[in-house]
Amino acid sequence: MTHDEALATIKAAIEEAVPGADLTAVSPDEPFRERLEMDSLDFLNFLELLSGRTGLDLPEQDYASFTTLNGCAGYVTARTGGTLGASS
Repeated sequence: MTHDEALATIKAAIEEAVPGADLTAVSPDEPFRERLEMDSLDFLNFLELLSGRTGLDLPEQDYASFTTLNGCAGYVTARTGGTLGASS
């Protein structure tokens, strides 16, 4: 999965976990949980959706990687054999 594909998948999972989330208001390197008013349950729902869409196990010890859109995309890209920064 490329970085751009990962980012699209992440955004779709966030939009499903937090209906009405305005992802245009979030820069790629900004922590998104507070900006999108995601509570712990929303965040766990997002991770579950992301895991289902990517086929990746997302262990709790890696949750710190999921604070920014670029951080999430980097994590997913690295674990799906993609190339960071590549586009589709």
